[in-house]
Amino acid sequence: MPGTMTAGGKTFPSIQATFDDALAKLPDGYVDGHFGNRPWGVTVKRSEDGKRTWLYGEELSGTDIVSFNLYRLAGSGSILKPCEMSSAKVVEFVLSFEPSREKAAPRP
Repeated sequence: MPGTMTAGGKTFPSIQATFDDALAKLPDGYVDGHFGNRPWGVTVKRSEDGKRTWLYGEELSGTDIVSFNLYRLAGSGSILKPCEMSSAKVVEFVLSFEPSREKAAPRP
């Protein structure tokens, strides 16, 4: 199915579009923020050709992590490869993570 993100199972194209939009809004490099009312530190790296996005997030006041690679396919769609966690956890994190305003907006 064109435009479908896969990772063992499939998700609906509308969820993929929402996920892609939320991921695109995260800045390259490191940013602090909140997920589930807990502080997190997140690093995002994108390949120069735009075909791969890597995210590693770490709960700053605990032990939880989120880590994945997203590969954009030559046709339409992409493949989500979570690192030892469910795709659902990755999607929930990306959709719900709130970067700190201080880091999200450049200072003059």
